Amino acid sequence: MKSDALILRSPLKAKLRIKRKVKRELERKSQREKKKSHPKELLLQGNEAVVEGALRAGCRFFAGYPITPATEISEILSVKLPRVDGTFIQMEDEIASLGAVIGASLAGVKAMTATSGPGFSLMQENLGFAIIAEVPCVIVDVMRGGPSTGLPTMPSQSDVMQARWGTHGDHPIIVLSASTVRECFDMTLQAFNLSEKFRTPVILLIDEVVGHMREKMAIPNDGEIEIFNRVKPTMPPEWYIPFEDNPSGIPPMANFGEGYRYHVTGLTHDIRGFPTSRPDEIGPFISRLHRKISQHFSEIHMAEFYETEDAEITIVAYGSVARSAKRAAIMAREKGLKVGLLKLMTIWPFMRSAVEKVLQTSKFLLVPEMNMGQISREVKRVNRGVAKVFALNKVDGTIITPDEILNRIQEVVS
Repeated sequence: MKSDALILRSPLKAKLRIKRKVKRELERKSQREKKKSHPKELLLQGNEAVVEGALRAGCRFFAGYPITPATEISEILSVKLPRVDGTFIQMEDEIASLGAVIGASLAGVKAMTATSGPGFSLMQENLGFAIIAEVPCVIVDVMRGGPSTGLPTMPSQSDVMQARWGTHGDHPIIVLSASTVRECFDMTLQAFNLSEKFRTPVILLIDEVVGHMREKMAIPNDGEIEIFNRVKPTMPPEWYIPFEDNPSGIPPMANFGEGYRYHVTGLTHDIRGFPTSRPDEIGPFISRLHRKISQHFSEIHMAEFYETEDAEITIVAYGSVARSAKRAAIMAREKGLKVGLLKLMTIWPFMRSAVEKVLQTSKFLLVPEMNMGQISREVKRVNRGVAKVFALNKVDGTIITPDEILNRIQEVVS
């Protein structure tokens, strides 16, 4: 028979055990929350960061055809999409790839494809279809040297004008650019958000160097990421007018399979989606396609300014060249030259306001590009004689180095 003291101590021990157990559980929970609150750091390739950005944006469909230097995007999504109940399809060519992406988007799924120059050329007809039918989708173009097969494994920035004018007709387009691995993640997210918001295809241009370089980056937590999903109609299906104008210029988009039925065509169409030849319907429709982009420039335009407040010479660059340009600006400052950098993250619609801002102080603008001068022409158009605009062009498959930019700056000012 146990003593009275032992009997009294047993409940006390039980309470202490419970307290210790609760304390340990609270500590574990705190550690889990702490671990969850800290962004996960990874060593990623640019193409891998594109994949992570797409998945975080809600991409659940990819159709594509392997092509250097964009193949890693397809390969990784072929593994990761099924894990999140998504769909990956390797199509017979790039024409079919974008067609499948458009079909998936019409059914309500965030969809994308990835390619390089030759494949991007094949996508132009369906790109025009997505623009006129106002179908959200994302196209990633990892640029390589051209024309034709060109330089499959070497960097280039020669698809800039193709991204703007590759498909025929007078149309608006949104084109973004990334120069770091983190920007590959961020710009892919932004591409999906803009696509869904404005009911339009969005193109992300990165060059081979950015696609294949590796950098450490922190993957932000879900709560830190802003996601925009397309606006759906709230009226009954029988009242729905799929291409009706409104103050934003962006009509709500119904998903096929949810009770709404409407006509989708590549022909110029009326507000219900049916082909029309009436000038009083065609004019307002084409004007709305442009207006839904032009009146929202402030939401689309993205750029970074580095040491431009007092810059007498401003380098205007994008993609991997912007990295060399920033280093060249630092080197120039060390030599007593007032040099700044305007890094373009939105390529189209062209960032006229950003160029005009640096023209307030700069006497010279230098535009280095891995092409024959595609953006420098736009800079000259905006400049209108205010400053002297110089170009530095390279098309031999090698990158533009900081030293080459610095040497060009010294030539300009001498």
